[in-house]
Amino acid sequence: MRPKSRPLVIVAVLIVLGLAVAVWRMPQRVDVVVGGKDFTEQEILTEVLAQLIEAQSDLTVARKPFLGGTMVCFNALKAGDLDLYAEYTGTGLVNILNREAIADPQQSYRVVKEAFAKQYGLAWLKPFGFNNTYTLTMRRQQAEELGIQTFSDLAKHLKSGKEPTLSAAFTAEFLDRPDGYKGLAKAYGLTFADEPKQLDPGLMYQACADGSVDVICAFATDGRIAAYGLATLQDDRRFFPPYFAAPLVRQATLQKHPELEELLNRLAGRIDDRTMQKLNYEVDRKENPRRVRDVARDFLERCGLIPEGAAPR
Repeated sequence: MRPKSRPLVIVAVLIVLGLAVAVWRMPQRVDVVVGGKDFTEQEILTEVLAQLIEAQSDLTVARKPFLGGTMVCFNALKAGDLDLYAEYTGTGLVNILNREAIADPQQSYRVVKEAFAKQYGLAWLKPFGFNNTYTLTMRRQQAEELGIQTFSDLAKHLKSGKEPTLSAAFTAEFLDRPDGYKGLAKAYGLTFADEPKQLDPGLMYQACADGSVDVICAFATDGRIAAYGLATLQDDRRFFPPYFAAPLVRQATLQKHPELEELLNRLAGRIDDRTMQKLNYEVDRKENPRRVRDVARDFLERCGLIPEGAAPR
């Protein structure tokens, strides 16, 4: 090669490399954005929904887990920043629609389905199958020693003035919700000596397990209940409404990608309470916790919803 041609070759190579880098940095096309709230179960459901769409369609998916609480995800969905996320019927009914709780699960689902379609242009698809209702949780040994099995037992102990004086910690959302601590305290006459503390969801279970607090709010399907040796108290007056989870999707998204409804409804009835708790436990257990991506993929493979060995895009 003649010396004079070398600079031209170098320039050409640099141009090609520059174009390659520019193409690599270009944002990829995203057809569907799946979001989730700020706890493990929602991250798992986000991944389950995303992987199912990726494996069974040509659509590209972006994931936005751990966005925040209910209203953060709901407002993002209305604004079009999300296309779908997993929501709970009781939350939709009481926390978003501001209506009275309905004990019948099917009636509750019908009400939210009709109201969300009419008011917000959002579609509730078929429920996954599990009821992740709120509950209260204590250390198992302490609950057994004090004879506390139900919410009424807890209220009776608090009113008796007997030792030990129990402390509580709840999430910000639980403290604020009408179907959370405010309504629960009124329904059962719960009177803690000190006002319950506010704790991040990721810290509550450890705080209860190590004795920093005695009573926390929890989700019935949360794997950390078993992981930390805690006991679930019984809502003997059935204060909490049913919280059956289902995909909540923008109607505009379903019109643009009509195949999504049939695809996502393949998950209907596939996840019962025990299955969801097991999936949560695999991620949250203290020893050898698993990655959410792997847990979601294994579940979908076991159900025959995606081919074995399918890797998320």
